[in-house]
Amino acid sequence: MKTQCRLALVLLGLSPLSVWAATHYVALDSPNPTSPFLTWATAATDIQDAVGAAGAGDEIMVTNGVYAPVTVDAPLTVQSVNGPDVTVINGGGTARCLYLTSNAVMVGFTLTNGVGTYYGSGGGVICESTSAVLSNCVLTGNSGGGAYGGTLNNCALTGNLAQNGGGAESCTLNNCALTGNWGNYGGGASFCTLNNCTLTGNSAIRAGGANECILNNCTLTGNSAPRSFGGGAGGSTLNNCTLTGNSAGEYGGGGAALCTLNNCMLTGNSATNSGGGGAEDGTLNNCTLTGNSAYNGGGAGGCTLNNCIVYFNSATNGNNYDPSSALNYCCTTPLPATGVGNITNAPLFVDQANGNLRLQSNSPCINSGDNAYVVGSTDLDGNPRIVGGTVDMGAYEYQTPTSIISYAWLQHYGLPTDGSADYADLDGTGMNVYQDWIAGLNPTNALSVLQMTSAAPTNNAAGLVVSWESVSGIMYFLQSSTNLAGHPAFTTIQSNIVGQAGTTSYTDTTATNAGPYFYRVGVGN
Repeated sequence: MKTQCRLALVLLGLSPLSVWAATHYVALDSPNPTSPFLTWATAATDIQDAVGAAGAGDEIMVTNGVYAPVTVDAPLTVQSVNGPDVTVINGGGTARCLYLTSNAVMVGFTLTNGVGTYYGSGGGVICESTSAVLSNCVLTGNSGGGAYGGTLNNCALTGNLAQNGGGAESCTLNNCALTGNWGNYGGGASFCTLNNCTLTGNSAIRAGGANECILNNCTLTGNSAPRSFGGGAGGSTLNNCTLTGNSAGEYGGGGAALCTLNNCMLTGNSATNSGGGGAEDGTLNNCTLTGNSAYNGGGAGGCTLNNCIVYFNSATNGNNYDPSSALNYCCTTPLPATGVGNITNAPLFVDQANGNLRLQSNSPCINSGDNAYVVGSTDLDGNPRIVGGTVDMGAYEYQTPTSIISYAWLQHYGLPTDGSADYADLDGTGMNVYQDWIAGLNPTNALSVLQMTSAAPTNNAAGLVVSWESVSGIMYFLQSSTNLAGHPAFTTIQSNIVGQAGTTSYTDTTATNAGPYFYRVGVGN
């Protein structure tokens, strides 16, 4: 009897068309450069030669040396062995250092002495799209800008220049340092998104640090726009950023101009004209402006400020803000002529002398802002933005409040801030202290109440005029009913009624027959 054996060959996870990524090598002193440069012994002496021999997805390893400019026109990874200190691509003052196509990656190089167009096309590198990535690279001494396009991670951009974005233009930058770059518009960066970056000592005619950028969790220090505006930033949106020691010229905004700032701290900035901290139609929400200086409006000039602390700033003509600024729910002095919710109490920082501008446990700024102006879910420390139900004034949120009521309001009426009085009815009106605060009433005065006034006969063909005792600036809603036994008994007929001092009235145009009509009023939208 014969036994037949059959052998089966099983291939797991592979197909006849599978392509393995290859690694190619580059060394200036290669003894035998032989394409496709698959060993150190046969390494290319020029990066461009290795790029030409590589296919999509391949990796190129480059050892120490100074190399000629490179065009990476395929989705490759080009990586140095020992980092940017010893691996350099030099443009020679005549050419761009690097072109990087989409999905190509460059890791660990210095790009220097490159030349792009003056208007900013990346003398160091130009990238086809933001999917082109540079990591752990140094871009220094390039003209026409350090980088254009692309995503830069953990890179340093220093001493580059261009008309737009001396350091970078139209890039996404993560954990990068931009230092000593120059441009007409945006010495550090222009039209970029910057995350967790530092911008230091950059300068421009307009917007020394960043021009028309989005900055998240960034620090801007010592940037300048000596001939225009926006020493730190101009025309930008800044979220959870710190701006310190920046300066601007005649159009103002030492820290920022024409910007929107949320949860930011502005200290020690200066302007020749207006707005040492912020100026030129800027909007600041939950920011702290302290120790800034200018000729007019040491903290802010021509800005809208909400939930901000604007205190201890100086100006030749006026102090914290100029009269053209609009402030709501801010801690400042003097009290603005217009705006609502402002207080003049000193903010009580933890340690102002040493730069700790967080709030003490008894700060009047705790719970004293307006939630409608909150942007973002975290404060400058990365902690929850609203704790205790109502946002604090300033860039930092106090994390362990003991009352849910505005500390400034409680202190005004001599009430404790430990929460013990929050739900007490101190004046016998049937409303507790928390309800009095919401309604803008005096919790120690029984005559200060929210109530309808006595109805008066009227022949008004347009309807009934309903009136109630009110407080200026409080928002009311009015409800009506013709049948108290109905379900629901009341329906809202008007919301967002702005209260007037003393009495507020509303004409119910639906009440045109004999009735009956019943009304009630409440606080809120």
